[in-house]
Amino acid sequence: MAETIFRKAKSFYDVYERKAGANKDVTHYCPGCGHGILHKLIAEAMDDFDLKEHTVLISPVGCSVFAYYYFDCGNIQAAHGRAPAVATGVKRTNPDSVVISYQGDGDLAGIGGNEILQAANRGERISVFFVNNAIYGMTGGQMAPTTLLGMRTTTSPHGRSIGNEGYPLHMCELISTLEAPVYVERVSLTDAKHIMQARRAVRKALKAQMEGKGFTFVEALSACPTNWKVPTREANRWIVEMMEPVFPIKVFKDEIETREVVPREKKTYTPHEIVETLDLPTGDETVSFVRPPNALKDPEIKVAGFGGQGVLLLGLALAQAGMRAGYHVTWLPSYGPEMRGGTANCHVRIAEGRIGSPLVHESDVLIAFNGPSLDKFASLVKPGGLILYDSSLIDRTIERTDVKALGLPFTELADKELGNGRASNFVAMGAFIVASRGVFDEHVVKSILPLVIKRKNLIELNERAVAAGMRIAREALGS
Repeated sequence: MAETIFRKAKSFYDVYERKAGANKDVTHYCPGCGHGILHKLIAEAMDDFDLKEHTVLISPVGCSVFAYYYFDCGNIQAAHGRAPAVATGVKRTNPDSVVISYQGDGDLAGIGGNEILQAANRGERISVFFVNNAIYGMTGGQMAPTTLLGMRTTTSPHGRSIGNEGYPLHMCELISTLEAPVYVERVSLTDAKHIMQARRAVRKALKAQMEGKGFTFVEALSACPTNWKVPTREANRWIVEMMEPVFPIKVFKDEIETREVVPREKKTYTPHEIVETLDLPTGDETVSFVRPPNALKDPEIKVAGFGGQGVLLLGLALAQAGMRAGYHVTWLPSYGPEMRGGTANCHVRIAEGRIGSPLVHESDVLIAFNGPSLDKFASLVKPGGLILYDSSLIDRTIERTDVKALGLPFTELADKELGNGRASNFVAMGAFIVASRGVFDEHVVKSILPLVIKRKNLIELNERAVAAGMRIAREALGS
């Protein structure tokens, strides 16, 4: 006897561990939001076409950004509006992959307007799924490029007007005028009939990409009851009565069957040609260095403090030193809206093999320059890991007993012994060399200082800071 089993698509995670909060079994989207519906249609198509292991989904800023919570495939997050550019790079370097750019209207039609038009005009072989709810959803309901005339938002409280804000942008209509796109359709996520139509459009867009036909674009009219300030049960009717007359549901362009596959021009370069053409550093830039057998292996490092403490510079120096010592490295900065005085942290990875992602969630090493940074990141250090912190500015001990904690007076030493408190970051660098048991040595660090210190008169100061940091770390560790 046949048995019908209802389950979510295999291209979703079984449990949404990346999602914040206690409930990891449901999405975070507001009731009535269309994102979950479109997610389902994409994931089911990925299952049926066996694309899970071949798909890279690009999600930029806005509600779209959280797609990586749910899709069990390759995920890359892009800057606001830049998903088509990132998707272009991914597709061109991995032409056999299926690349999806998943964007909202504020992102795609606003700051990303030029990005999407240029990608479409080049005929990039990517599939773009565009959620149009006529408003900025995540950031508080501001007017979007697709906001309807007369529609009130937080930034158009009297309603969008032709004289002040102009007409809403029609992205399908714009993109379909370009020669390169092969498939452009607008669908709606209102009822079963229209959701099935959207399902067919999603599959058609992905299949065309799989066949190498070119750029495909599917726009989905979606509800945002929270920011529209309408009851959830009335949101779909609002789409039908208000949005569809402005954004008609139709196929704007379909040349999939008639479009020939034009092969991309492939160029190959020898490593020597790449170095010569791009003027990259050669192997001669590497400092002779032998890693001690007991050195910390492949450390994932978080450096954190206030802006102005040299946090990002220390992270960059760690990465440069690792590269000079012959490792693979990444450096990923993160800082608040006001760098000086605001919070700042960076992720550094140093590894003998290739690095899959620059992100450091649970670190092997935390270097903390203030109390708030210690509070925020100490719990994310792996058991057996290392916490280096500035005891000049942090007057408490580390409660965790499963990590090695070393408090040293970085700022006080830099100020009193070196005469410049701003050298505290390179005092910490010296302490790291000792505490990591020689991931690299002081000679490696000395070789990269001219690269990372802009003011040449400060190079000698920071050399002394590294030496001082090594000295106090050895004294503290009894080595």
